[in-house]
Amino acid sequence: MDLMKIATQLLINQLGGSNSNLSESIVTAALSKLMPTNSSGDLDLGSLLGQLNGGGLASMAASWLGDGDNSSVSSSQITDLFGQSKVQGFAQDLGVDENTASNGLSNMIPDLIDGSSKGGSLLDSIGGGDMMGSLAKGALGSLFK
Repeated sequence: MDLMKIATQLLINQLGGSNSNLSESIVTAALSKLMPTNSSGDLDLGSLLGQLNGGGLASMAASWLGDGDNSSVSSSQITDLFGQSKVQGFAQDLGVDENTASNGLSNMIPDLIDGSSKGGSLLDSIGGGDMMGSLAKGALGSLFK
């Protein structure tokens, strides 16, 4: 599963009305600078979950992993999570203002994680394996107990 492609499409859908010049290559390049990626350049959900946990958003992220309602994340929480300078750079790369970029991310990230998990597990959606389970469990700690 190409998570970067999915994230790109979700973000283009979120920002579609604000900038008709967005191409997949521009959005993918901007997301690659902002979001954690693995050695093959794909989005690293385990690292993103760890970042959310470290940013005090673990319970919010857990709601996205589960099958119930998803908690919302604000654009200011996104800016705090990635840092204002990175979000500004991301917005510049996309050719949108910072508020538009952070709002798009605040809608895209929950959708991405929710769509990549089934029954609270990322394992099936990312190809399974003990390593991914360990990453996800480590990232969200006691929420999986």
